[in-house]
Amino acid sequence: MYSYMKKDIHPKYYHNATVKCACGNTFKVGSTREYIETEVCSKCHPFYTGKDKLVDTAGRVEKFKERLAKRKEYRTKKEKRTAKRMAKRIKEKK
Repeated sequence: MYSYMKKDIHPKYYHNATVKCACGNTFKVGSTREYIETEVCSKCHPFYTGKDKLVDTAGRVEKFKERLAKRKEYRTKKEKRTAKRMAKRIKEKK
């Protein structure tokens, strides 16, 4: 008639898990992980502090610029190959 929780399928729960922010702030929370590292907390988040702060997670801007540079390099190589083929075809027709 009653449905009870199954045993031994739930992760261990830590009532005093430690959270450490990149700004140096640490605090305790309840979690299924014993130790948590975060980049932004309530002490340094722009919404709570009122200060503008650029958060670049894992170098997204740099990764984008690298991809863009690779794409431009690939296109220039492709254009050179295409120009070379066209020149070869023009010589063959003459």
